[in-house]
Amino acid sequence: MPTSEPSPGLTEFDLGYYGWRVVLAACFGTMAGFGSLFVYTFSVFVKPLSAEFGWSREAISTGFAIAAVTLGLVSPLLGRWIDRFGPRRIILVCMTVFGCGIASLAFLRSGLWQLYVTCFVLGVVGNGAAHLAYSRSISTWFQQRLGTALAFVMVGAGLGAMILPVVTQAIINGAGWRAAYGSLGGLALLLGLPLSWRYIHERERIAHKSSVATHSGITWQQGLRSLAFWVITAILFVSSISMNGAITHLSALLTDRGITSTDAALCASMLGASSLLGRIAVGWLLDRFFGAHVAFAVNLITALGVFLLARASSFPAGCLAAALIGVGAGGEAAITPYLLTRYFGLRGFSTLYGLTWTFYAAAAAIGPVILGRAFDVTGSYASLLVLLAAALGLAAAMNLLLPRYSDFAPDLP
Repeated sequence: MPTSEPSPGLTEFDLGYYGWRVVLAACFGTMAGFGSLFVYTFSVFVKPLSAEFGWSREAISTGFAIAAVTLGLVSPLLGRWIDRFGPRRIILVCMTVFGCGIASLAFLRSGLWQLYVTCFVLGVVGNGAAHLAYSRSISTWFQQRLGTALAFVMVGAGLGAMILPVVTQAIINGAGWRAAYGSLGGLALLLGLPLSWRYIHERERIAHKSSVATHSGITWQQGLRSLAFWVITAILFVSSISMNGAITHLSALLTDRGITSTDAALCASMLGASSLLGRIAVGWLLDRFFGAHVAFAVNLITALGVFLLARASSFPAGCLAAALIGVGAGGEAAITPYLLTRYFGLRGFSTLYGLTWTFYAAAAAIGPVILGRAFDVTGSYASLLVLLAAALGLAAAMNLLLPRYSDFAPDLP
């Protein structure tokens, strides 16, 4: 670990600034973490697991739901630990357990309990191997270019969403789903873990040579008493139901409508590509325009994508719907930590971010399960997807209720 300021005289506008190395390490760590490696490849395994064990799609989706609910329940505690001990220690432990957990899915047998227990463990450590932990470190290195920096961290998840579904499908086609799970677990351990160990540090801990960093801002208890926090959380909740439901069932939905498994995986890859572009574009916009207005536009784009997916019956239509949903998935990942930092500062940032993840994860559990249930009962996803798109459109308008940063907390940057 560096013992002094690693980039003296340089600012966040210089490429040699150490903070950009932290961004790059966080980018690849996020790519190999829960939000990318587990979430975006889950739909590719739905049909192979169903064919192997005879499990229903609702039963398999319940595994995703268990991981999501557990992640949501644990995230506030994880956030408190990150605020107290710093992100590096938490990331190293969680990434190790996460990689081993993913690899262990290669040894699944016919009992659903094994899938559920593994998903529970993945949920416990998930946000310690995702952008909740990495965002804290990034936010200590950047002020004027914070939106761009957070966006580039989220690029890792976009790269994973673009590349991993196609690679995973290719491994499944060639060597089976067990080899695919083993390969994904190895990726987490060999890519995310070493980079996080080498580069993920908070600026204050380096500059002051201390294991404890102090930050400006309000406490997490004060944050919970603010309208802004609950507006941000409510929008995130509705968005999560829609996005995670659509993402989890994307491959199965498209193949049901006559699209080949390879083309469906390409649609999932398109979602990842648009997520990647969305993260970069939204980060650029956040540094130039009021964040709530950027969020309003992003949520509307996501709602349109979910609506189009309800009607998609061809490869081009599936790609378009996936691309629009991807813009929302990518943009939302940068918007939430950015708004929390701007409204509340860094003092209780990770705790508040963890609490938003509780609601996000609960919604992420609900979305896939209700869509799986809708299919098992009616044989179609269409009606529920239209309803979710309408709900997200209404939630988008709630962004207009958010105050200006200076009006809410004039003493914060």
